[in-house]
Amino acid sequence: MSKLIVSLSPHAHGSDSVERNMYGVMIALVPALLVSFWFFGIGSVIVCLSSVAACVFFEWAINKFILRNPRNTILDGSAALTGLLLGMNLPSNLPIWIIVIGALFAIGVAKMTFGGLGQNIFNPALVGRCALLVAFPAQMTSWPLPGQLLSYTDAVTGATPLAVMQEAIKTGNLAALDKLPDAMSLLLADSAFHGGAGTIGEICDLALLAGLAFMLWRKIITWHIPVSIIGTVFVFSGILHLVNPIYADPFVVILSGGLMLGAIFMATDYVTSPMTPKGQIIYGVCIGLLTIVIRNWGAYPEGMSFAILIMNAFTPLINNYVKPQRFGVKGN
Repeated sequence: MSKLIVSLSPHAHGSDSVERNMYGVMIALVPALLVSFWFFGIGSVIVCLSSVAACVFFEWAINKFILRNPRNTILDGSAALTGLLLGMNLPSNLPIWIIVIGALFAIGVAKMTFGGLGQNIFNPALVGRCALLVAFPAQMTSWPLPGQLLSYTDAVTGATPLAVMQEAIKTGNLAALDKLPDAMSLLLADSAFHGGAGTIGEICDLALLAGLAFMLWRKIITWHIPVSIIGTVFVFSGILHLVNPIYADPFVVILSGGLMLGAIFMATDYVTSPMTPKGQIIYGVCIGLLTIVIRNWGAYPEGMSFAILIMNAFTPLINNYVKPQRFGVKGN
């Protein structure tokens, strides 16, 4: 007669893990990262490496000297992923000391203050980016033009497509939109050959979509958040364009700025996004609407980061609103 062994849950185990998902997202970022290295050269490499190194260092130092946590968490990949995402949300000419401050905000304030991975309310990389945007607006809105492979802090800068859109709206000058690249150029990074500028991670939307396909294939994320964000922005920017052509074409809008980077890699963060498919769609639609409002009528040309952080705060309410009925409980 075999002996019955009773143990604590969980009784079923799968291959999914924090490490697998974190490193999976980093693999998905490789195409966009390689394209950024090709267009921005040494500046992109310095910014991304500095950001990753600073984030990993701060997680290690805070765990060891402040929280006195004996467990080594830097190998789970979360700090390195935060650093990589922060770096890809920055200009390629940002000085290292500013990057270090952003990493401190991302890891020290947004993540470790709340207890570490799984307990943070806001996306750490976006907190770091927005903190730098508020503290160093001049440096954070100075966009190097692609093609200056050996230039770093001395790179020549230019206007982004979002800045062109905002200029057209504020001045009422429809002719300003003639400076915009077409949607296909934005998708394939052809705009970079014609003076297109922006953050390190937004230069090629096709590379970001390749990362999305990889994560969907590996089941790291689901389609609900990216599709609801992109679809909402497309629909409402299309309505605005039909009402008044001073607002850019919706295809150009969804392919400009950090929309794809945010929708695919930032808004889908497990910890700060809703748990259920219905909640994720509500979350994505609200991010899309807020992005349109901030881009068109706000002070900053890019509204994606702020929209995601605002909806991070509403994630607990969304989870409570759409939580599934407990097994065995009858409905009203």
